[in-house]
Amino acid sequence: MGTTGSSSSFPLGATLVKGGANFSLFSRRADSIELLLFDRVDDSRPSRVIRMAPSANRTYHYWHVFVPGLEVGQTYGLRAFGPYDPGRGLRFDPSKVLLDPYGRAITVPKNYSREAARLEGENVATAMKSVLADPRTYDCEGDVPLNRPWARTIIYEMHVRGFTAHPSSGLPESKRGTYAGLIDKIPYLQQLGITAVELLPVFQFDPQDAPRGRTNYWGYSPVSFFAPHQPYSSRHEPLAALDEFRDMVKALHRAGIEVILDVVFNHTAEDGHDGPMQCFRGLDNPSYYLLCEDRSRYANFTGTGNTLNANHPVTRRMIVDSLRYWVTAMHVDGFRFDLASILARDSSGTVMSNPPVLWDIESDPALAGTKMIAEAWDAAGLYQVGSFVGDNWKEWNDHFRDDVRDFFRGANDSVKRMADRLLGSPSIYAKRGREAEESINFVACHDGFTLNDVVTYNHKHNHEKGEDNRDGHEDNRSWNCGFEGATDNPEIGRLRNRQVKNLLLATVLSVGVPMFVMGDEVRRSQRGNNNAYCQDNDTSWLDWTLLPKHPDVHRFVKLLIERRVIRDVEHERRRVSLTKVLRETKHALHGVELNQPDWSPLSHSFAISGELQNEAVFAHIIFNAYWEPLDFELPVLTDGTQNWWRWIDTALDPPHDICEWNEETQVPESTYRVGARSVVVLIAGEGVNGHGGRSPIR
Repeated sequence: MGTTGSSSSFPLGATLVKGGANFSLFSRRADSIELLLFDRVDDSRPSRVIRMAPSANRTYHYWHVFVPGLEVGQTYGLRAFGPYDPGRGLRFDPSKVLLDPYGRAITVPKNYSREAARLEGENVATAMKSVLADPRTYDCEGDVPLNRPWARTIIYEMHVRGFTAHPSSGLPESKRGTYAGLIDKIPYLQQLGITAVELLPVFQFDPQDAPRGRTNYWGYSPVSFFAPHQPYSSRHEPLAALDEFRDMVKALHRAGIEVILDVVFNHTAEDGHDGPMQCFRGLDNPSYYLLCEDRSRYANFTGTGNTLNANHPVTRRMIVDSLRYWVTAMHVDGFRFDLASILARDSSGTVMSNPPVLWDIESDPALAGTKMIAEAWDAAGLYQVGSFVGDNWKEWNDHFRDDVRDFFRGANDSVKRMADRLLGSPSIYAKRGREAEESINFVACHDGFTLNDVVTYNHKHNHEKGEDNRDGHEDNRSWNCGFEGATDNPEIGRLRNRQVKNLLLATVLSVGVPMFVMGDEVRRSQRGNNNAYCQDNDTSWLDWTLLPKHPDVHRFVKLLIERRVIRDVEHERRRVSLTKVLRETKHALHGVELNQPDWSPLSHSFAISGELQNEAVFAHIIFNAYWEPLDFELPVLTDGTQNWWRWIDTALDPPHDICEWNEETQVPESTYRVGARSVVVLIAGEGVNGHGGRSPIR
């Protein structure tokens, strides 16, 4: 490590050491750096300015200084001096207060102004600032990441604020929308049975990065890769978010629930050429961002104005350091990488066959065993689902979303694709020889329609944003069941309820890792809004009054998950690949007649029979997306019987739509009439409803 006097270039950021604090940051092109100390976050002048001179405080491209007497809680910022020459990619502006790229905590003044960070002139009083923290003092009480196997993982994508912000959450106002509020709702998550929460971004982000009069609710607008979002803390002290976040992680772990963070390493809140100066562009713009041939402009592979230069050595190190910090100090269990394909681009934007940053992440020993999920595309057309670089990554499978939606809405030529998705998408993944769980299966996520809205709207309704409904996806693969929007028509209501259950069943029982979204289990609606990123209101929040309104859907999901987790215990012990699942697990595809699946474009039904992954229980699952009932032949078991028991029939009224395990109803006939637009799951074998013999399918 480089040292100058009593200061050191390592570690980066602000570090409490004996007698004071050491500060270090990277800037290759700055002429000098100032460290600004503040008594209060909204002071118009720093209480102390410490200038880092090249001769005394620079080692290589690292600027560092030791300040005696500083303690935890000290508010600070940075000021960088150098040329302002956008044509060369240089944007130094000493009038702007900058965040520490490695700062562990951030404080936000009440009059924070994104606009002041963009316009000419000083923004001292209105700038976000870093806070000196010491993560080592927290008592983790033996907490460690859970390392739950993928085969026993059920992901619940959720928003920290939106989960408890609604008044119906029953929490005191001080806890609504906070890490502490989420802790209070852990029993609900336990009862549901999910094994992991995937939190929308919790890195400190800029809520003002939104259309005028709106709030950036989702959080895909980071200003820091190390600090937890301070407004999600129920307390207002600058360091409260650090401990409250870890309290939440610790409490979730005690409940057996993993924590996966949705991370944004593809862009920042500093936007394009006319965006605000908050951190990176003011310290070393060409190192942190991809620039166009016209160096005054930013490459925009994200659709947000800028793109991180992820494979630059310094940015690459920062990304890996961030991940390592969230695992080792904050104890999170995994990460979902937003627009992960951008990490495959070099400094010119060209796609690399072996991107260094991806292999750095995968090979880092501190991250071994950490769950890594890729959204394997970007906003500029790069699409890598089924081909994302690396050995340990799982992928969001948007083919699953589209093809399952297509099948259940009755689209032509969808049956064969649906069968492929049910079996783990072998057309996409089998050739790679990895675990069967490479595919993250979902039919709804934060981006797009909620599951309820998939069966309620044919078209998006994004008028709340004030852009004449121009934003959001046009291709939603949805079907409103005969009426656009909410209706009191009981027939349409029953059909929508059935379709929701059909979609959830396909998600949970398919080969792969199932994921569904906060509120899908109680039919949460966004009233047709499929791009609610700036709706920090009841459009996006979970309305807890939906639970008593849709108890049958909640029960359906709970029983599905309960069986799924049991099913996969033995499978995980063997850690079989998708190829082995298809080769070793006996299964057969059928149409209304056994062994005669109909793959024609006008077909809307099929059945699959096979073993529920090594547990001596056999299932015959019938999917009928046709608009009339159909009679399906049932397979004969090897004991010569057709001793099938009905576990699920989504055409039946609750509670008969799904049975508690070992409370199934025997099927007396050799055929089964499957209702229109419904799914039936029949089971047989050892232990099924007291049946003692192993009866595999012939």
